Amino acid sequence: MEQKITKSVKVGNLTIGGGAPVSIQSMLNVPASDLAGNRKQAIALEQAGCEILRFAVPTLQDVRLVSALKEVTTLPLVADIHFDHKIALACIEAGVDKVRINPGNIGSAEGVKAVVSACRERNIPIRIGVNSGSVSKEMLAKFGGPTPEALCASAMEHVHLLEDEQFDDIVISIKSSRVDQMVKAYRLMRSMVDYPLHLGVTEAGTAYMGLVKSAMGIGSLLVDGIGDTIRVSLTADPVEEIKAAKAILGGLSLRSFGPKITSCPTCGRTKIDLIGLAEKVEKALSDCKKDITVAVMGCAVNGPGEAREADVGVAGGNGEGLLFIKGEIVKKVPESEIIPALIALIETL
Repeated sequence: MEQKITKSVKVGNLTIGGGAPVSIQSMLNVPASDLAGNRKQAIALEQAGCEILRFAVPTLQDVRLVSALKEVTTLPLVADIHFDHKIALACIEAGVDKVRINPGNIGSAEGVKAVVSACRERNIPIRIGVNSGSVSKEMLAKFGGPTPEALCASAMEHVHLLEDEQFDDIVISIKSSRVDQMVKAYRLMRSMVDYPLHLGVTEAGTAYMGLVKSAMGIGSLLVDGIGDTIRVSLTADPVEEIKAAKAILGGLSLRSFGPKITSCPTCGRTKIDLIGLAEKVEKALSDCKKDITVAVMGCAVNGPGEAREADVGVAGGNGEGLLFIKGEIVKKVPESEIIPALIALIETL
């Protein structure tokens, strides 16, 4: 996969676009007034591998969340703001690294100009966020609903508002809860601009269905080289969003977050508890940082032969396992010793 090169945008100490690795975002879901809860969640997200952290700022009083988060994390901070440009200005003054606004609902043209001016002065980028629920009535009437064309036209209206102020430090998101619409919209937007794109399926659902929809939508675009930063939106603990994002990027070999585990789906030939074994291997390697592929296979048919491209693996037998490296069998061990023997073998690589 060849990532399409876009404009480079700096968010704190991290670069979005310009050929930089696709970055992972999440959003705090603790009430903005709960400073301790937000700090705790921010720490957990950073430890999980989050690289950009967004949070809602509903009121001017909630701007204090910026300094509260800076006390516990070095992650680039993104303030998510609607309706009141004064909140955006206060967050900029407090030191956020990026502002997410919808220029169409942030207030008057003068308010947009004020936000742009403040961002330009401090080299803070703006993310234009449009989704199927925020398309204007005019656009809905013109295009017959929140179609990909309507989403892109709405985003371009906002882009032009910023460009008219000679501001181009822009990131764009055009999310939909429908995967097909989301994919079409981002492909259309990429043909229109070279700004970095923030990918996501909005309102994707719970941890299971949200991951499925996000993998389809985000993955389809990344395969095409489209996308510079991603958020997997889940109705779940935000840490699950980071795990899901890593799985998507790792599965596409765009980033490495440790071993890739491949395992067969089992069949009537299997004479070992392969499901349990695969789960144990995954857990045992959860802290491993090696960029390797580990195969957990159910029998000799799907073992060293089918999984010969794996760096290391195990093929289950009748109460035993064959350990192999690049398809070559190196050791036979009892079933009870498979995990420690496999870990020991991995440590030699």
